[in-house]
Amino acid sequence: MGSQQQQESVTTLSVDNQDEKADREFDLEKQPTKKSITDVVSALPLYPETDLSRGLVGWDGQDDPANPQNFAASKKWALLGLISAFTFVSPLASSMFSPAVVYVGEDFNETNETILSLSVSIYLIGYTVGPLFLAPLSEIYGRRVVLSSANWFFVVWQIGCALAKNIEILIVCRLFAGVGGSACITLGAGVVADLFPRESRGRATSIWSMGPLMGPVIGPIAGGFLGEQVSWQWVFWLLLIVGGSMQAGIEVLNKETYAPVIIKWKVQKLSKELDRTDLISAYDVGKEPQSIRQILKRSLLRPALLICKSPIVMALCLYMSLVYGLLYLFFTTISDVFTSTYGFSVGVSGLAYLGIGLGFGVGLFIMALTNDRMVARLTAQNGGKFEPEMRMPTMIIFACILPISFFWYGWTADKHVFWIVPIIGMFPFGVGMMGVFMPIQTYVIDCYPAYAASANAALTATRSLVGALLPLAGPSMFDSLGLGWGNSLLGFLALAFVPIPIIFVKFGKNIREKWPVNLEGKKN
Repeated sequence: MGSQQQQESVTTLSVDNQDEKADREFDLEKQPTKKSITDVVSALPLYPETDLSRGLVGWDGQDDPANPQNFAASKKWALLGLISAFTFVSPLASSMFSPAVVYVGEDFNETNETILSLSVSIYLIGYTVGPLFLAPLSEIYGRRVVLSSANWFFVVWQIGCALAKNIEILIVCRLFAGVGGSACITLGAGVVADLFPRESRGRATSIWSMGPLMGPVIGPIAGGFLGEQVSWQWVFWLLLIVGGSMQAGIEVLNKETYAPVIIKWKVQKLSKELDRTDLISAYDVGKEPQSIRQILKRSLLRPALLICKSPIVMALCLYMSLVYGLLYLFFTTISDVFTSTYGFSVGVSGLAYLGIGLGFGVGLFIMALTNDRMVARLTAQNGGKFEPEMRMPTMIIFACILPISFFWYGWTADKHVFWIVPIIGMFPFGVGMMGVFMPIQTYVIDCYPAYAASANAALTATRSLVGALLPLAGPSMFDSLGLGWGNSLLGFLALAFVPIPIIFVKFGKNIREKWPVNLEGKKN
């Protein structure tokens, strides 16, 4: 039998939603008329199974322990914990260097503030470039090998940063370190989709996201004291030690989690053992035969396809980029305000970031407790049918909380109110940012579970680009407008974007269904 007959003899499973029963394809006309649609869907296999008589290789039953979705809960959380641990180190590097940049200027006789700011923000340019090819490569060769290679790449470039003899070399090394460091930020979403069913993804995403959001807050605290008490070079030596030690542990404990790659390895093994050349992966059923070059081309274009062809993904990217840019504009003033206005040392001024950090922690805790429960309730009210937009309603509340900080922090710092007041004023922004980020990230995982890494790459690349470039305009803006009106401008901008979550909730489903994106290369 040829591969075409094999493909026709099996019910097509939707790879894009491989772990969602409601998205599995079936022919209703062949079902007994007395059965309801719910009964039919419930009777279908959740995961593709091996059928050697048809030349198909899948899982050895629905409870196959090799399937990452069937891993023990302790193993799932341990694997996610490994990714999350390094996901803390990489963003830590983005801001840990920031308070010490003043000492770099002294060592290299660099007085241009834009160049010094670029040495900090260039790391996020690496976050823009890296995800666009690392995420698709993980969907070809697997999460483990791509993550491991990129993490070591990140670690090695810390040596270059520490030994840099001029600002130009430092900027180049920071760029490459950012490229490597972007892997854990990007692939974490894929690992969440690989391991966790829909009903627990909200909590898993919240835990994984602690690193990317707490790292930039804790970084300035550690970096400020290191730069002040030792030297700015020790910022990078510390990152080398911590990152290298952590990655060494990951090498020993990490496992491959991407189902199509695991089954591809199984096909290769069985083909050799059974001396058969007709075996194909159940995840490749219905796909057009492609050369390695075609597969690479399609995979590498996947994040761009999502941004350009999916209006809902493009809108989410723009909204998340705005919020992320506001965060880094926030960061441009904090150190200077608390050193010049309140007389803090460089090291102690980093502690001011705790206001926004506590907000992040509270926001993450709220989302971890409520998001999955809300989805379960809305799904039940919708007759048991899940829709990704059910992640979005709480965004409306948090989007309204987010602008408060700009007016509170801006005017209290402008009027030199007691130092604790502007620090507390940062708290609402942290809470609001978490309430916006978590639903968006979980939403794209739910929409594209098989390609969650590429979908998250689209979000990461766009927000990192804005986060890198927008703060370069911060010093000029605040010099012209002052802290009060400068932050108020940002607050009004955040207020203007409050209706966006309402649009997502009300029209997101229609937009998503009207402009579907073919990411699989399947035949029409």
